[in-house]
Amino acid sequence: MDCLFCKIINREIPADIVYEDDEVLAFNDISPQAPTHVLIIPKQHIATLNDIEESQLATIGRLQFVAANLARERGFAEDGYRVVMNCNEDGGQTVYHIHMHLMGGRRFTWPAG
Repeated sequence: MDCLFCKIINREIPADIVYEDDEVLAFNDISPQAPTHVLIIPKQHIATLNDIEESQLATIGRLQFVAANLARERGFAEDGYRVVMNCNEDGGQTVYHIHMHLMGGRRFTWPAG
C-alpha cells in the first residue's frame, strides 16, 4: 500500500509521535497551523469518512477521546481548541487515510482562518 500514514504506522517513514496505543497513533504535523497541531490517525487504514463502517465506530470515537486527552495534557482544553476531519478533495483531504487535526494554543476565528 502506498499510503503515507500507513508507512508512518509501520515506521517506514519517521514522525514525531506523541501518542500511541493499539488502535491509534498521534504525531506532530510537519506543517503546523497552530502552536500545537497534532494528527491523530487510526492504525487501521480507512481512506475517507465515507468509508467508515459500523464496526469501526469505536475506533473513530477513540480518535476524539485521544484528541481531548492530548488537549488536556498540553494545557489548552479549558481555553478551547479545534478538531477537524477533512473528506475528499473538495473538503481539503490530501492524505487518503482518515485523520483528525487537533489544533490548539491560539485563538481561532470563524470561518476557519
